[in-house]
Amino acid sequence: MIQPAPLLPSTLTIQTFATHDIRFPTSLELDGSDAMNPDPDYSAAYVILGDGEYEGHGFAFTIGRGNDIQTAAIRALEPYVLGRDVSNLGAIYREMAHDSQLRWLGPEKGVMHMAISAVVNALWDLRAKREGKPLWRLLSEMSPEEIVDLVDFRYLTDELTPEEALEILRRAEPGRQERIAQALERGYPAYTTSPGWLGYDDEKLRRLCSQAIQDGFSQIKLKVGADLDDDIRRMRIAREVCGDGFPIAIDANQRWDTATAVRWVDALAPYQPWWVEEPTSPDDVLGHATIARAIAPIPVATGEHVQNRVVFKQLLQARAISYLQLDAARVAGVNENIAILLLAAKFGIPVCPHAGGVGLCELVQHLSFFDFVAVSGSMQDRVIEYVDHLHEHFADPVVIDHGRYRAPTGPGFSATMHPESIAAYSYPDGPVWRSP
Repeated sequence: MIQPAPLLPSTLTIQTFATHDIRFPTSLELDGSDAMNPDPDYSAAYVILGDGEYEGHGFAFTIGRGNDIQTAAIRALEPYVLGRDVSNLGAIYREMAHDSQLRWLGPEKGVMHMAISAVVNALWDLRAKREGKPLWRLLSEMSPEEIVDLVDFRYLTDELTPEEALEILRRAEPGRQERIAQALERGYPAYTTSPGWLGYDDEKLRRLCSQAIQDGFSQIKLKVGADLDDDIRRMRIAREVCGDGFPIAIDANQRWDTATAVRWVDALAPYQPWWVEEPTSPDDVLGHATIARAIAPIPVATGEHVQNRVVFKQLLQARAISYLQLDAARVAGVNENIAILLLAAKFGIPVCPHAGGVGLCELVQHLSFFDFVAVSGSMQDRVIEYVDHLHEHFADPVVIDHGRYRAPTGPGFSATMHPESIAAYSYPDGPVWRSP
């Protein structure tokens, strides 16, 4: 029987709790446009927690009007943290996720689950700042027992027990220090989606594909799914620019049903898709499995809209995916993502996080570096998505060097926005939104 990890010796009491509705008008340039989301305004339902000395920042990513609902959901969690000792981050995560009346709205999915993610991630940001470490390193230096105590194993034990999780973490423990040094020296491979937004014209696609190669990226991704003839033309252009064998992934953003996905991918197969992402509903586990069998050897990837660890477990059980794309702010934050990383490690499936959206690159890099150091111990077949939008609004933005993420060295979860950006882009009263 695994004994629970002890509480931190010092308390962590939250004294302030504030939310902000922050929206960026990305729809004006069609940045982020895809077959399902033609005019997104990248937005953050943002929360700031304070302990009197440090602040923890977190957010749920939306694409505009969803912030109205998402910020209200975050405020509903204020009683769970304000004025309370939250030093045990495993316990506070479970308390919020298990609240029966709020859980009824999911359970463990959707708006309330994303709200929990914002608060949980803000708490981790605060703790990492207090300890003076980047989050990935804070997690990587925890004992296997402490890490296991952060996870809610309910609904997972048919595939992953606490004992099995402990074994995975102990297996990776001997090489941790060497891998920390490697992470700091070499970074982590990235791929870029910036060339592939569906609203871009052919000339911009061609230019951005060429730029991605010059910048050192070893993979790109194109959005597909609105019009097959357009997709064939765009894939042909990308293949001409990038050359034969260069990895070009495609992303349908849930646009297709099962039969359409198979037909569409078959039509694009001559252009060698590296993977097909979100080919159908993120809830359709068996649909993904059917597609995966039909289009093999082209791999299937999904995860950015997968609602919780249970659906990830089923995707893995059904052999429905070849790449797992967790999201830092869709499930219930760091704690649930640790469970997902452990599941992926058990099944031997590489994790390639989703990072399209404001602030998501900043967050997921920490999860991938932690996975490399303390869970899977590998970067083989693993890449982190990179989108070159809105990083200038963050105090500790991602750094890409020759197509690789450089490991963050500043304390925290890299989630802190500049106060000036919060003020300028707050909706509806910020000057960006009041301008004619």
